[in-house]
Amino acid sequence: MKKLTQSLEDYLEAIHVISLTSKVIRVKEIAKFLNVKTPSVVDAIGRLTQRGLVIHEKYGYLELTDKGSKLAREVYDKHKNLYKFFNGILGVSDSVSKKDACNIEHYISKEAMDRMIKFTKFVDTCPEGYPEWLKHFNYYAKYGRHPAGFSRKGFQNKES
Repeated sequence: MKKLTQSLEDYLEAIHVISLTSKVIRVKEIAKFLNVKTPSVVDAIGRLTQRGLVIHEKYGYLELTDKGSKLAREVYDKHKNLYKFFNGILGVSDSVSKKDACNIEHYISKEAMDRMIKFTKFVDTCPEGYPEWLKHFNYYAKYGRHPAGFSRKGFQNKES
């Protein structure tokens, strides 16, 4: 199958996200979720239906096919992992993390995504808790300088 456009991936992801909290999905919910006009949704749903990714009864409910659900989950998982990396690791603001995750999820390579996920998991499972070096990075990112007591060899004991 030909790769989906960013827009069609966004529609699949929206259907998936809405389905997490709602048993029925209608065109108007997708329009509201994506902040687009209803005719745009109808057009996109038509294209997704032609590709066998969505089942839509005219003027009725929508649902993802198995293939559509798999693709939607992949896009959504990328989004969640990118958001977690930007917000939780790099300390990027919530709104920017959401926006950047939404944009990058469509273009990031599998290799880079896998590496980012491993890095995030590495930090999350660090036996000492949130790593000191990452706290120092976030301090540096916020203030443009290293924390007091920092040297190239690490933090120095102020008593020595």
